[in-house]
Amino acid sequence: MPLRQIEVVVPQEGKKNFDKLLNEKSVKHYWINSSEDSGYILKAIVDANNTEFFLDAAEEIIEGKEGFRLVITAVEATLPRIEDEHDETDYKDEIQDAEPWEKPLQGVRVSREELYNDISDNVGINSVYIALVSFSTIVAALGILRDNTAVVIGAMVIAPLLGPNVGLALSTTLGDFKLFKKSINTNAVGLTIGFLLAVLLGLLLPVDETINEIASRTEVHLSDIALALASGAAGVLAYTIGMSAAVIGVMVAVALLPPLVTTGLLVGDMQFELAFYSFVLVLTNVICLNLAAVATFKLQGISPRTWYKAEKAKKINRIAFSIWIVLALLVTVIIWFV
Repeated sequence: MPLRQIEVVVPQEGKKNFDKLLNEKSVKHYWINSSEDSGYILKAIVDANNTEFFLDAAEEIIEGKEGFRLVITAVEATLPRIEDEHDETDYKDEIQDAEPWEKPLQGVRVSREELYNDISDNVGINSVYIALVSFSTIVAALGILRDNTAVVIGAMVIAPLLGPNVGLALSTTLGDFKLFKKSINTNAVGLTIGFLLAVLLGLLLPVDETINEIASRTEVHLSDIALALASGAAGVLAYTIGMSAAVIGVMVAVALLPPLVTTGLLVGDMQFELAFYSFVLVLTNVICLNLAAVATFKLQGISPRTWYKAEKAKKINRIAFSIWIVLALLVTVIIWFV
């Protein structure tokens, strides 16, 4: 049973507000350290599935007040062991009355705050991001030109494309415009750098359009839509249960980096017709990845804490979902006729 330790720094006058919360069934164990000068440090061990409920309740208590600080850490192990008693926690009661499509999938899920911090930390334009995009593009281009699948896979491992794409989906789900703007900019810069660098390599190096690594990405099929949807859904689902970002990144990069680099190489070699087909594949993958990611976040029960933010997010979700679906249908039509 995955656990989280939640540590709350509470001023002297704030402890009584947490007494009820600490005695909830979702709290497996807690202890309190006190200091005459700094107040109290409350530490609670909570089932990972109930972390979000605890955080929401704690945030209601500390919102607008000074002197509080809340920190979450993953618990690797604890002795004596805490057995899963399958209690009907407040979190479970909370989702019991939800509509079927609003109930999260069964299983362990990390909290909204953990997701947000992990994803937002990986969204941003800096020298490391630019370097990783550049290096992964070069490695992917050389792997494609040599028709070496292993090298292309290596490029996908180091490509930093996971953060901005998952960030785009999460920002849409939460109605977070700041993260949305940051994700769009990061994604645009990364894809542009990758494309331009691939074009340059296409100008400098011979490009054989008949090799498998290129030919397979200039033939777009409806099955590519299924691949992109599955990659997006699997990537986000894995992210929400706390899997390694490196593993998840490959799922996203497999749909974006090779076709993007192929497009750039073909443009650099002046093979514009083939470049158009590979560009359609890039477009298909971007659209379907984000469509699947938004849907998966929704199925996992990710939503803003407060009702007014949730209502705002629902409207944004409907608009974004409609746009992605229209674009997906448009791409499907293009694929059908090309």
